[in-house]
Amino acid sequence: MTDMEPPTNPDTALAKGKPNARFMLSHPAHFIALGFGSGLSPIAPGTAGTLWAWLAYLVLQGWLTAAQMGWLIGLSTLVGWWACTVTAKHMRVADPGSIVWDEVVAFWLVLWLIMPTGFYGQLAAFVLFRFFDAVKPGPVAWADQNFKGFNARGGFGILFDDIVAAFCTLLVIAVWTFW
Repeated sequence: MTDMEPPTNPDTALAKGKPNARFMLSHPAHFIALGFGSGLSPIAPGTAGTLWAWLAYLVLQGWLTAAQMGWLIGLSTLVGWWACTVTAKHMRVADPGSIVWDEVVAFWLVLWLIMPTGFYGQLAAFVLFRFFDAVKPGPVAWADQNFKGFNARGGFGILFDDIVAAFCTLLVIAVWTFW
């Protein structure tokens, strides 16, 4: 079996398709990668995950300093790398749409770097991030296409294209703010 092939262990593999709550609760990595359930949304799970990230960030910023939020984002990236790798392998899909931890971490990064800003600034960041994540122009498409597989590289790739989308979002906001 190569790194590009899904695992064949039927005990841990989910048939290709949509995960359910039972699958999500069967392993801590699934629970994290599926965004604590937001990735189970039948409609636009990536958007649902990003909305969950937005709400969670607003709640967390009441308890954490900016530095602590930065540490949380860094730790969440490392834990998410593991969780996305394991969950994609168990689902037998290289980059399943229901894995939304990549949206969570990337949007937290955007919010962390643009705060404090009001509702409309956050909404603009949300719309821009969703655009870059869904449409995948230029560098986002490159990042999405070049890191695939059922190993740690594939798990990193799940996160990486969303981090690139976050930086594209931040670049547009910076240019917009400058002018």
